[in-house]
Amino acid sequence: MPFYECVFIARQDISTSAVDDLANKFAAIITDNGGKVTKREDWGLRQLAYRIEKNRKGHYVLFNIDSPATAVKEMERLMGLSEDILRYMTIKVDSLEEGPSVMMAPKNRELKDTEDKFDFDEEEFVVEGREE
Repeated sequence: MPFYECVFIARQDISTSAVDDLANKFAAIITDNGGKVTKREDWGLRQLAYRIEKNRKGHYVLFNIDSPATAVKEMERLMGLSEDILRYMTIKVDSLEEGPSVMMAPKNRELKDTEDKFDFDEEEFVVEGREE
């Protein structure tokens, strides 16, 4: 079966338990149609880049899905009909990520040396056709 990643944004004024109920409903649609949700992450209430239907924030939820396309289409159809869902996006991927997503990764990662990324000789540096 193909693999999908789906992220949806729920309205800011619904409770966290209502967001969990929505996620459970969408996961049940996938499992009822022969698929499975391999990973589910609640990213919490986050700031939106721009207002959507007078909302400045939204509850973000990520699904990793191993399912036939018909189940995903049915889930997307019901997301479109739900008044609590502001936006959703489902993409087909080659393989599903193991472990936490980038949004859930630890915040205190060590920064690597930038010298390794920009390694060049000053003698070979060319600006507008001139060697310096």
